[in-house]
Amino acid sequence: MNNLNITERRNGNVTVLDLQGNIRLGEDSIELHNILRFLVEKGEKRVLLNLANVTNIDSSGLGELVAGYTTLQRNGGELKILRLTERVHELMMITKLLTVFDVFDDETEAVNSFSAVSEETNETDVTTGKLDQALVG
Repeated sequence: MNNLNITERRNGNVTVLDLQGNIRLGEDSIELHNILRFLVEKGEKRVLLNLANVTNIDSSGLGELVAGYTTLQRNGGELKILRLTERVHELMMITKLLTVFDVFDDETEAVNSFSAVSEETNETDVTTGKLDQALVG
């Protein structure tokens, strides 16, 4: 049984994934993984995950967020997070993932924060090594 619903929509030049339910080991995290890989394969460079309605996330789910971040970054894209619930915020603080992800409470601010991407070269103007810094530090 799938406990995670994912809805895809556009906000300007950003793909927003509205997640609802649980991101846990099994079908839930596999579906999120597949969707993020599909977006990268389609050439999407800006992805915003709206976690406002995520009620629970386990270590496998956190791993999928990191994997998605890494996949997008390696392909010249960016993955950012919108509207963490209190529970998910606590987990991300404990695991120090808040130092990796750009997290926003306001969707307009999140959408406007994405770096400019050249349509001709498909490369971002700005890349960060936040994940490497967080894992080393």
